[in-house]
Amino acid sequence: MDLEEGLQETNATFNEPKTIWDQDKEHINETGSDGANYFPLVTAMVNDQAGPDTLVMSTSKFRFLWPYSVNHKYCCIYRVPCRLRNVRPDAYTPQMLLIGPLSKKPQIMELSKNDSRHLEYEKMEQHKKKYLENFALMYGNQTVEEFIRIIVRDEKIVRACYAESTDWISSEDFVEMMLVDSVFILVFLKQTGRRYIDKTGDFLFDESCHRDTIFEDLLLLENQLPFSLLENLFGPFFIKFGNNLTFRDFILGNFGFKNKIKQEVNFLHITDMFRCVRVEKLGLTKEDQINEQRTKKFLIKNLHNADELDSAGVDIVWNKVERGTSFERGVLKMPCFTARGYTERLWRNIMALEQCHYTYAAYVCHYIAFLGFLIDTEQDVELLVNKGVIKNLLGHSESVVEMVNKMCLGLADNGSYYYDIAERLNKYYDNRLNRSLATLRRVYFKDLWTGTATIAAVIILVLTLIGTVTSVLQVTQDDSDPTKLLLPPPPSRDL
Repeated sequence: MDLEEGLQETNATFNEPKTIWDQDKEHINETGSDGANYFPLVTAMVNDQAGPDTLVMSTSKFRFLWPYSVNHKYCCIYRVPCRLRNVRPDAYTPQMLLIGPLSKKPQIMELSKNDSRHLEYEKMEQHKKKYLENFALMYGNQTVEEFIRIIVRDEKIVRACYAESTDWISSEDFVEMMLVDSVFILVFLKQTGRRYIDKTGDFLFDESCHRDTIFEDLLLLENQLPFSLLENLFGPFFIKFGNNLTFRDFILGNFGFKNKIKQEVNFLHITDMFRCVRVEKLGLTKEDQINEQRTKKFLIKNLHNADELDSAGVDIVWNKVERGTSFERGVLKMPCFTARGYTERLWRNIMALEQCHYTYAAYVCHYIAFLGFLIDTEQDVELLVNKGVIKNLLGHSESVVEMVNKMCLGLADNGSYYYDIAERLNKYYDNRLNRSLATLRRVYFKDLWTGTATIAAVIILVLTLIGTVTSVLQVTQDDSDPTKLLLPPPPSRDL
């Protein structure tokens, strides 16, 4: 059964909340409970659902393998390829929060024991179970039971969303994991919109650095749950308790993307949501994306950097009004690239998703590669910052140069959406007249005072030249007049 069909067929009934979150915050950090009271119910429901047509997962002898066949209709969550991970492993590794089966494999957990992050992982696993307990106190056990029924019903399809085999985890453990992780995401995002003056008892909100770390971990490709599952679980819940707010609008609002994605655009998970926003900013419509996938693209083999293009007269500007990148009449318009602390982690995971899922529609990869051609030195960064094309919140221009160029390492290049623009830029640069005019503007008209002085000097030069020519013509005219060549009569003498 498709998850979207499951959403329509789910007639969940929810109890009114027994208490409000603010009155039960202290329950989150209680040490006497680990959420185990709910998990025997998971076992019972899994056993009740078992039948001849139900998927019964068994632990495979060969663990951690890709499945023999992937259902591309559902597959959307991938392990980051080694050629990308090896460039910067930390960009793809959770700092505190582990979500889904790809991050929780026993082999990975065993390796993490030698890492300082292992304690953070263990702490968060216990904290997530306390979130589930608090959620049950607020909305009733019947709500949690309904969530379990939905997960059990859709387990087969949820497993198919992962490109790596999940046979190593039993049905009972899988349903438990989906329940704990999905409820944590809902409760955490629900609380992030509030401001707390006093201590809440929840260390995630009492210490803002932890909250920001959780947000960054939710962006990682391997740390995802299918959005269709979250929507299936919480869609009816939000209709009941969310003042007719859809779960989609709730997610977009929490990440600051309200009205930034068109309603007809569907995303697969949180990482894909960020990709959809970036593609919108790149100015690609749905029709453009379809046409581009059908069109053969060529590799950009060479492109002059921003400083060289500027020396050839290319005017690089921030495309404020329209979205996308264009080059017409010597003007290169580009969207603004913001470089901040988490930028590399975010863009790397979006690019990893494109390398795995959007092989021939990797528009974000194409954009970063195009930007990498423009940025070779700190001077290029400073130029683009002055033009408004880059907003550098990292401080040092060298950091931006290193970040952008390293993000291009390991990418499988299947052509570029920006190939035509790159070719036109190279032709413009190779035109000697363009470079000569650019030199003239840069040397003699670089600012108001230099331009004024240049114009004044030209006027003086022209006037001097006119005066000189006039004098020469006058002398020439006097020399050629025959009447002026006659000798004057001798002076008369008085006798």
